[in-house]
Amino acid sequence: MAKKLAGKMKLQIKAGQANPSPPVGPALGQRGINIMEFCKAFNAKTQDMEPGAPCPTLITYYQDKSFTMDIKTPPASYYLKKAAGLKPVGKRNRPRGSEAPGRQTVATVTIKQVREIAEAKMKDLSANDVESAMQIILGSAKSMGIEVK
Repeated sequence: MAKKLAGKMKLQIKAGQANPSPPVGPALGQRGINIMEFCKAFNAKTQDMEPGAPCPTLITYYQDKSFTMDIKTPPASYYLKKAAGLKPVGKRNRPRGSEAPGRQTVATVTIKQVREIAEAKMKDLSANDVESAMQIILGSAKSMGIEVK
């Protein structure tokens, strides 16, 4: 017999760093999901990824308190900031793009780096080939104020 679906939720968790503290613990706890079981499963699935990379995760949970998770690749902006070598700034000490994209550039990346990012994100993009995936990544770079040479 099929499990009864209770709901779905999205979280962005750093690879290999899921723990019961906020925001993960409260979000899972209020839906009746076993927090420690989720943390262990998530950390095991993301151990081969770069530690600390943000992973968008879709969690489907059922009425019998079980769950499944679909872990996506890190956002294109994460890869672009890393490739451009942007340094952390601001209150939260995170690398940021341009304040005025299109008028101000904060960094540059090469076409080769854009191709590598497109290949890494290929399974999560709605693109049929690497060339169209590169166009999506180029659009993200432009909106962040990162120039592509």
